[in-house]
Amino acid sequence: MKRNDLLTPEGTRDYLFEECAARRTISERITRIFENRGYFEVITPALEFYDVFNGNTRGFPQELMYKLVDGKNRLMVLRPDSTLPIARLAATRLRYEELPLKLFYNQNIYLVNPKDSGRDDEIAQSGIEILGGNSESADREALILAAKALSECDDNYRLEIGDCGIFKEIMRSFDCDAKLAENIQRWIETKNYPELNALKDSDNPSAAALVELPKLFGGFEVFDEAKKVLHGDMVESKLARLQKLCEDISAVIPREKIRVDLGLINKKNYYTGIIFRGYVEGYGQPALSGGRYDALLGDFGREAAAVGFAVNVEAVAKVYMRAHKSELKRTCDVLVFGENGAEMAALAHCENLISEGKTVYNFLGECPKCAAEYAKAHNIRKVDIVDKDGKISSEEV
Repeated sequence: MKRNDLLTPEGTRDYLFEECAARRTISERITRIFENRGYFEVITPALEFYDVFNGNTRGFPQELMYKLVDGKNRLMVLRPDSTLPIARLAATRLRYEELPLKLFYNQNIYLVNPKDSGRDDEIAQSGIEILGGNSESADREALILAAKALSECDDNYRLEIGDCGIFKEIMRSFDCDAKLAENIQRWIETKNYPELNALKDSDNPSAAALVELPKLFGGFEVFDEAKKVLHGDMVESKLARLQKLCEDISAVIPREKIRVDLGLINKKNYYTGIIFRGYVEGYGQPALSGGRYDALLGDFGREAAAVGFAVNVEAVAKVYMRAHKSELKRTCDVLVFGENGAEMAALAHCENLISEGKTVYNFLGECPKCAAEYAKAHNIRKVDIVDKDGKISSEEV
């Protein structure tokens, strides 16, 4: 029988030393951004009932979830998403809290990704949810916070913004079955032009708009191009609102960091309005994703519009570590070695040094030469030797 006791499951890994420091640094920086702006932290269970992710507007793909059963044979999942549990929380324990609610979280999600996809199944996330309040103001705040979170970690970032409501409005006038609708969404998302071009044979005037959607990507000039090919009162209204939103936030976010993508469509069915992704240089996948979901809380029994986003902490930490690895290398100020019989005196000396603000490594070996070699190998510049009478002698390494 093949043994797995020395392996980690596919999509997971162990993190060591500088990797842990980079993740903690990024998480702490992002948390500080949220706390400084009045957001309150929540933590939801890693184990949730399957029903949380299987509702009218939720529609989380069941094949992406890790499933198990509890002691009563009820179907459970490892949390695959943080927004849905927070929507549940808002409708239960926070039901009587006045809106708007500004919440943030630092927790992992778990997704079943295809074998050899190179994607993590366990993902550390830091994110926010704004529940209630003026929608336009909330959208502006969410986008500015998203840019701030990325810029704190890497100056070379970009924010891509679209509105999935535009696609949904076009699809309402495009008469097709559910399977074709699902395929069209995937073709637009993956910019599969050959498949989309086949729609031109349709007599439906909306077909031309669907073919053009994934091409409408770039700077603010995209809005002028979109007005030539996207028509209809609702579509034009949503396009005008998106343009105003991008213009508004460009007063805070550098204009060159903002990209408009009208072909941006998320597989999560609960998004209803703006949708956005953030990228950092050196990481090919989105490092941040979010959007507006105005119907989701109502599905849990509490009507409220909402918007939020999540940062993939691991993705940003990888980029940060490449640029700051030397700063993340951890070393101590002093190595303390206690001779035979001086172990407690050595520990007391460690505590005194720590109280002075120093970082200390208490060497547990029995050989002073080994202590000096360890200090040299780990870039510790000073060795304090404590003898059995409690006397301390110091050596520079």
